[in-house]
Formats: sequence, C-alpha cells, structure tokens
Amino acid sequence: MRRRDFLAAACAGAAAFAQARTRMGIATTSFMTVRRPKDTLEFLEYSHSLGAGGIQAPLASLDASYVRSLRKRADELGMYIELMIGLPKEGSDLFERTVAAAKELGAAAVRTACLGGRRYETFSTLEDWRAFVEKSRAALIRGVSIAEKQRLPLAVENHKDWTADELSKIMRELSSEYAGVCLDTGNNIALLDEPMQVIETLAPFAISTHIKDMALREAPDGFELSEVPFGQGILDMKKVVRTISAARPKTRFTLEMITRNPLRVPCLTTRYWATFPDRSGYALARTLQLARAQTGPLPRLDGLDHAAQLKLEEDNVKRCLEFAARELSI
Repeated sequence: MRRRDFLAAACAGAAAFAQARTRMGIATTSFMTVRRPKDTLEFLEYSHSLGAGGIQAPLASLDASYVRSLRKRADELGMYIELMIGLPKEGSDLFERTVAAAKELGAAAVRTACLGGRRYETFSTLEDWRAFVEKSRAALIRGVSIAEKQRLPLAVENHKDWTADELSKIMRELSSEYAGVCLDTGNNIALLDEPMQVIETLAPFAISTHIKDMALREAPDGFELSEVPFGQGILDMKKVVRTISAARPKTRFTLEMITRNPLRVPCLTTRYWATFPDRSGYALARTLQLARAQTGPLPRLDGLDHAAQLKLEEDNVKRCLEFAARELSI
C-alpha cells in the first residue's frame, strides 16, 4: 500500500473508532493478506487510530534516527512495541543488530519463529523433521545468548511447528529468564492439540502473545481452519485471557486476526502423519469432533474485490479490539 493510502486509512480508522481504546496491541500479521504494512512507524500510527494499545511488527529500518523517532512516537502515544525477527543465521549479524535496536527502542520483547511454513506441509519424512529440530535448537541457543546480553526477552512462537509439549520442553531446556514463548492461541489446532491445553501448557512461558479466536469445519481430507473475530469461534476468550494473566501478569495481549481463506489441514492423509510418530488417534478424533460441530461455512475472501477485502480485514480487527475492550477488560 502506498504511503498516502496508508495514512488516509489511518485517518478514516481514527474517525470510525475514536470512541474505544484497548490495551490490546495488533500484530502486522493481522493485515498480511490485503493491507500488508511495511513501515513500522506508519503501522504504529494506524494501530493507534484503531484504538490499539501497542504493536508487534518487523523493524523497517535499523537507522538510529528512525529508531529514536519510533520510540519517541510510541512514548507519546503510550503504546508498547514488540519486534518480529527471524532466528540468527550463520554468517549474518542481522539478528544481533536488530535485538540491539530493539533494546534502544524500548521494545517489550522480540518475537521469533523457527519455521516459516507449516510442519505438515514442509516435511515429508521424519528424518527431515529431526534435522530441522536440531538446527532450530542450535539457532535458539544462539538467539537466547544474544537476548541475554541485551537483557531483552526472546519469544518463540508456536507457529504450526512445535506441539505444546515439544515447545514447553524446549523452554525448560533453554532455562533462561530471557527465553519464552509467543503464545498463539489458535495455531496448534492444526497439529491436533486441544486449544485450552495448549494455552495452559504454554502460559507459564508466555512473554508475548498472538490472541485469536478460531473456527474449523470438516473437509474430505481432514478439516479447514480459520481465524474469526472474537466471540465467533470455539475459544472461550475470557478463559484464555484469565489463564495467561494468572500465569504471566505482565504479558501483553497482541491481536493476530488474519483475514483469509480457510487453511486446509489434511490430517487424514499419510504425509500429514510423517512427523508425528507418537501422535495418538485420540488427538485426531477430538479435533475432528470439533470440526464436525461446525455447521455453517467458514469465512472466505473469494469473490470480493480489493476494496471489499481491505474493508473486511480492517473491520475484523476492529471487531476484535471492541470485544477486547468491552468483554475482556483489556
């Protein structure tokens, strides 16, 4: 989106949503389908116009003057910032420089993820998965070491890669006050984890969040999965917030409301199970039962022109922020 279009949208959002504010922040991934924000400062302004209390976003520039401007504006608006970054790579100092910039920025945490895609789509053999596990552990150790030097928490998302038990085990192995989880409340349904068990298992490690409600529906090869506005899915959002707050009172709540076509989760195919040698049939049956309880269609973007998609994406975020302020007291 061009700069003037983005700022125009911010002004329109301010007029439409000036009546409500919430402590909940917004992740840029809430707009990854249509709006696709690029500039961190512009996204901060836009999120403020929607009534949000903070943002989670990539840092658009490591330039010191840009970082100072971003921090100054966040302080003026009373908003928190969490940064998004990939794990450190051999031969690159980008991670280290970004974490240092995050410290200068006053960021609350740095969110990362081990896998950019989805476990059941990326790996077709158990050997490939195990190689990824070892590589990820090595990268996490390097990342946590850098985070410890800067005294800035590193939050690892459950990004349709680790089951809740696997990620909690990794956190115990890392055993650092600067290593924790970016707790996504919906992702692990795709791995057949029970949603509240995920939240209860990972909440003690949560130093960042992606708060979302989810809906799912049975499909011939498994089920389809969608993010939906708060209160329209299967999660008890009040219980979600209570559980995380009880375990980690200082953890911020950041919205990730992704407006898109449903995700296909082919859990009835052979390939899906290649990296789950110990997953039980109970997990499959439990998840399919949830999917079969859904009677109506899942939301889709098909058939909408760009303007309508843009409006729906923003409206879905607004609905969640309004719900958070009204029903969740955040």
